[in-house]
Amino acid sequence: MTEESEEKLEAFFGAWADGARPVLLLDYDGTLAGFRLDRYQAKPWAGVRELLTRIQAQGRTGSKTRLVVITGRPAGEIAPLLRLPEPFEVWGLHGAERLYLDGRRELELAPPATQERLEELKASLRRDALGGLFEDKANGAVMHWRGLAARQKVLVEKRTRALFEPMAELDGLRLQEFEAGLELRAGRDKGGAVEAILAEMRADGQTPGPVAYLGDDLTDEEAFKAVNALDETHLSVLVRSKWRETAAEVWVRPPGGVLGFLKSWEKKGEMQGIGNREERTAKKSRDSRSPGRKSVL
Repeated sequence: MTEESEEKLEAFFGAWADGARPVLLLDYDGTLAGFRLDRYQAKPWAGVRELLTRIQAQGRTGSKTRLVVITGRPAGEIAPLLRLPEPFEVWGLHGAERLYLDGRRELELAPPATQERLEELKASLRRDALGGLFEDKANGAVMHWRGLAARQKVLVEKRTRALFEPMAELDGLRLQEFEAGLELRAGRDKGGAVEAILAEMRADGQTPGPVAYLGDDLTDEEAFKAVNALDETHLSVLVRSKWRETAAEVWVRPPGGVLGFLKSWEKKGEMQGIGNREERTAKKSRDSRSPGRKSVL
């Protein structure tokens, strides 16, 4: 971690204020867990589950951390991997899908005519994946070339772009670049998910803050930008072994940097809880010393 990142982290955790609800937004692959070719084996790094469990348990209703995972995966894949004791919110498919705490699911798709063309493309890729690893998503088509030899990567990317780029001109579709792959997709991105979450909180009369987003990929850049635009106390964190150009304010290396951040979040939440308890105790003491009101008959 750079000296500048350490200073920004210290300033962020020093600026927490009472009366607001902390919001912790997390990517999954590359942020809470390492990458695996078999994504169902991408278990969280040691210590992540325990820290998130303790963070979930902190605070009272209205002041508990709002914990949200925003992932490129289908939303239903995250809970079985994290295995947290309390339900948590997941926005999947880079923000196009929302899985509520009560199990309700929302999904943004392309307009019907465009969706039909997309389904035809996916059917073709199921028959011939162009030498890459094709992933069929409800709102898009994804081609991965992670793990391929260098020459094979170039060939797969060239073939994929030849198919995807003309389709991206259709109503409701766009290209989403990510490290080691390309996605043709419909629906909001991760930045849109961040904006929707915070707008919903404000509409419900909640004051969000502090707000942090941790992510590793190019798909997280829009989320970083959305967080950076907030007036509330906020921090955008790039999680990556090697630095790259990014909109994120802070860079940490996984897994140690992620664990350190979550430990600081837990510690700050505990300190806030102690402060709230002391304030409530003092108020009860003042109330007990105040003369009671007399009834007027």
